[in-house]
Amino acid sequence: MKLIAISDTHLKTGEVPPQLQNILKDCDLIVHAGDFSTVEAYQAFNASGKLKAVAGNADTFELRQLLPEKLKFEVEGIRIGVVHEGGLSVIDTTAQGYLAREMGVDVLIFGHLHRPLIEKKEVILVCPGSPTKPRMSKPSAVELIIEKGSIKGRILTLEGDSCEYIRFQDALKKQKEEENRK
Repeated sequence: MKLIAISDTHLKTGEVPPQLQNILKDCDLIVHAGDFSTVEAYQAFNASGKLKAVAGNADTFELRQLLPEKLKFEVEGIRIGVVHEGGLSVIDTTAQGYLAREMGVDVLIFGHLHRPLIEKKEVILVCPGSPTKPRMSKPSAVELIIEKGSIKGRILTLEGDSCEYIRFQDALKKQKEEENRK
């Protein structure tokens, strides 16, 4: 089974961005870890019939009433948990690890940080980043392949706007390369 995890899309309309349409059409399940922003955005993803989702802190009141804060489900024997705010750090994932154990899951998918991460410890921690509003990263999603009780994951880098930090970092790198050529 091919699962695509996304989060923090922060869309105002019911349009799924083209960079997401391509990867979502070929997956079996879409997991959104919150912050759609609007009901229209949620409905656009839900129209696929493949969506599992939680509410995020930036979602409208109506959407927070519609979606749970935490979600647990199973795919081919793998227990998956989904939350929006699993912790506030991509560097120190202790809080996310504890939350995964509290939820009794093998994989915890969380959002809020807008930066992608796949970390394998006692549990697998997955932050898909943001495909539309990244912070200190390029737009991203995570692909998880689950087969016969095993799981493989990879971060997908998508087309689209990067945050100012990445543009600045790329400009510095280019400047340094030019200086080294001289």
